[in-house]
Amino acid sequence: MHPVIAGPAILLLCYRAYSKKSLTSGGIVAAALTAIAHAVHPWNLPFVLLVVFFLAGTRVTHIKEDVKSKLTFGSKGTSGGEGPRTHVQVFANSLVASILCLLHTYQLHQRKQSLLVRPNESGSLCFSWGGDLLVIGIIANYAAVAADTFSSELGILSKSQPRLITSPTLRKVPPGTNGGVTPLGLLAGLGGSMLIVTTSMLFLPLCTPETSGRLGGGAPWTLEQRRYLMIGLTLWGALGSVLDSFLGGLFQRSVKDVRSGKIVEGEGGVRVLVSAAEGARLINHQADVKAKLLSGEGQDAVAQADETVVDDDTAHDSQPVNKYDARRKNRRSSFGDEQPSRVVENGWDLLDNNDVNLLMAFTMSVGAMLVASWYWGVPMNQTLYPY
Repeated sequence: MHPVIAGPAILLLCYRAYSKKSLTSGGIVAAALTAIAHAVHPWNLPFVLLVVFFLAGTRVTHIKEDVKSKLTFGSKGTSGGEGPRTHVQVFANSLVASILCLLHTYQLHQRKQSLLVRPNESGSLCFSWGGDLLVIGIIANYAAVAADTFSSELGILSKSQPRLITSPTLRKVPPGTNGGVTPLGLLAGLGGSMLIVTTSMLFLPLCTPETSGRLGGGAPWTLEQRRYLMIGLTLWGALGSVLDSFLGGLFQRSVKDVRSGKIVEGEGGVRVLVSAAEGARLINHQADVKAKLLSGEGQDAVAQADETVVDDDTAHDSQPVNKYDARRKNRRSSFGDEQPSRVVENGWDLLDNNDVNLLMAFTMSVGAMLVASWYWGVPMNQTLYPY
């Protein structure tokens, strides 16, 4: 991208993020570095995809923001909903694409130098049918993360209750649960992917019959080939939102507030603290109470079962514990009934939201390149060499 255009565009992008408070200070720095990595590419496409993803993602985040804030809780006692994104969240969505952009920039530079010295060498500077796999990876990255963003921000507004994608019975879960999907969310994800792919087709420097005979030209595209690429990448990007839901439902813990039944969200996509012992005791307690009531043992048995839910970790403390201490609210209730305020709804505590997003983006980018490599018959080691 030409520096005269890229410089002011990056400054405007950072100023908008600052004025709209869509990014934290660290997030703005990360966004600037990401924008530079995209702007050094000789094509306009990478930088345009970054801008479209940022603006569209910010827009859908603010759709019915007041409604979404009431559907979940913040881990620090604030209302739910997406706050300013941090540098970790920026890199989780764009790091893979940034690396691919820099690799393809190097490829094009080396290819241009070789063609100028040896005009009979193979290799094209435009995007040809059966061409650069790295370009497929860049588009797939943004199609997938845009689909995930659209699906998360709009799917939570669905009137139908989400169903857990990792559950064999697809059980219903509260809005905001990791792994919860709705028809509206899946449709929104398809729309986000389509937006990115449509933008790509507008800004890709596709090889044409006019450029095929020139220096740096390549195999031209037919209308049918363009249609195949567009449909394939759109569906692939939408699949990214499904993969993100599956990974989130399996490897990311969802924490539920017991009294409201709402999901507690970690600010900046980080883990939500909760006592695992509390969660297990509450589940066992509730099952025990239900069993005793069904067996007709009466309220005395229920009252006795209530005692089992009390957090007995104080036996390990050297000082008396005040159950109303604000620092211990994740372990003891401030309502005086001694029940835990948070329990695990689903998922293993192996990854946080940012880890899931990065893993999904990497998987979809590399996966798209592997599929294109197989379909086009182009070896994957092309990504390591100029040709």
